Amino acid sequence: MQIGNMTPDDFLQRLQKLNTVGIALSREPNINRLLEMILLAAKDISDADAGTLYLLEQAGEKQVLRFEIFRNDSLGMAMGGTTGTPVSFEPISLTHADGSPNYAMVVACAALHQQTVNVIDAYTAEGFDFSGTRAFDKKTGYHSQSILVVPLKNHESELIGMLQLINSIDRETGAVIPFYGSDQHLVESLASQAAIVLTNRQLINQLQGLFESFAGLINIAIDDKSPYTSGHCERIPLLTMMLADAATRTTKEGPLKDFRMTEADRYELKIAGMLHDCGKISTPVHVVDKATKLQTIFDRINLIDTRFEIVRRDAEIRLLKARLGVEGKKDGGGLEQVHYQDMQTLYEEQRFLRKCNTGSERMLPEWQERVRQIAEKYVWQNADGQQHPFLSEDEVNNLTIQSGTLTAEEREIINHHIVMTIRMLEKLPWPKYLQHVPEYAGGHHERMDGRGYPRGLTREQMPVQARIMGIANIFEALTAVDRPYKRGKTLTESLHILGRFKMDNHIDPDLFDVFIHEKVYLEYAKQFLDPAQIDEVDESVIPGYTP
Repeated sequence: MQIGNMTPDDFLQRLQKLNTVGIALSREPNINRLLEMILLAAKDISDADAGTLYLLEQAGEKQVLRFEIFRNDSLGMAMGGTTGTPVSFEPISLTHADGSPNYAMVVACAALHQQTVNVIDAYTAEGFDFSGTRAFDKKTGYHSQSILVVPLKNHESELIGMLQLINSIDRETGAVIPFYGSDQHLVESLASQAAIVLTNRQLINQLQGLFESFAGLINIAIDDKSPYTSGHCERIPLLTMMLADAATRTTKEGPLKDFRMTEADRYELKIAGMLHDCGKISTPVHVVDKATKLQTIFDRINLIDTRFEIVRRDAEIRLLKARLGVEGKKDGGGLEQVHYQDMQTLYEEQRFLRKCNTGSERMLPEWQERVRQIAEKYVWQNADGQQHPFLSEDEVNNLTIQSGTLTAEEREIINHHIVMTIRMLEKLPWPKYLQHVPEYAGGHHERMDGRGYPRGLTREQMPVQARIMGIANIFEALTAVDRPYKRGKTLTESLHILGRFKMDNHIDPDLFDVFIHEKVYLEYAKQFLDPAQIDEVDESVIPGYTP
């Protein structure tokens, strides 16, 4: 017994194929591949020679059907999907210019009525305008005959797209035949499954996009607090993924040859990179932006400059009094010379404190001692006649910071951001494929020897992804030009520092070697570094590098 143009065995095979396709569709995460699978499956189970898949879109006040995937076997034409060739046809509007429904075009009519339309012969059918089809045939030498148009409706019975098949081919004779009722039912069944799968995938993508936008909002808020780190949250995910991809390329040999990342793994690491500093939203601005050692709301070095002026004023007064003999010295003698030397000393000590305030150089013990001596050497008197130590205890504490511009207490405040990051991220109900985000994001300040923070993890206790983020975080900080307390270092300078970090068991040694060998540093530099920073790197002299 025939079922349309199929035998029972043939029909059963197509049902099995439909079931297999339905399962495959539900597992495909990529929208382009999913759309392509839908059209190719529809062509396969109906023996169609050509087909188009449209998606419904809003274009201003109009709804249009945009060509998403196009295939024509006889002409060897393939557009959209994974082909890399965009569909060149203009979208089809569901309404005319005057706003009236476009019932003349078969795919628009089927969309407006949300019903299947089955045309036996486009050249003899009445009620539709096939001028566009005939123009295509005339241009290409094709002959469009049987046409099947099926709506794609989601679980809420809303139209999301259209499936159009052209020229069903008889398997035995190769002749063009109509799409029989059995073909139509199979394609409609496929369309129903495909629409639900497609809608679910679009919803998942929209939710992912929404989540990434929220992550971006947090970064915008952090960047708005401090213009000095405005690009950090953007650059870290990109550099992290560069190094992760480089590590996956080491498939033949080396300690990372078994490291692999699926697309889901890559997305998880990307999200961790985006949120790695979300805890900074709680960090006080005056600490994040502390460009000099004495900076709070303003740079207090200006107050010290004023005190030097007061000390110089007092010295000038003493000199003038001495000249007048007010202090019992009628003969000035060497007072002028002594005064001149005192003034030179004051100016030199003022320059010294200003240099200390920048935090650009490591404070030697003798420099720290000199700051303390200056603090005790002078007193200054305010307008009320009260005398004060030249430097307060807090000013001495700040000016003698050994490295950078932050005191130990301020470093604790800065370091607390990673504790907040972990706390914030662990509060979120992560889906299974993102469950490692807190672990990856929270590990970028750990060290391989266990002396990092906040948890003091060792290399063996950390996943590769967290170790990747650690290197990315350090290299970005070394090369960044938007920090208030330092200049952006060159590639050579940065890699030499990273090399010493490797030798000091600070960063992962294997990932560091990959970072150099795969030239991740150069790939990043070309995108984000100033040309002046990109110098010629001699990899053979980088400390700790093992080619």
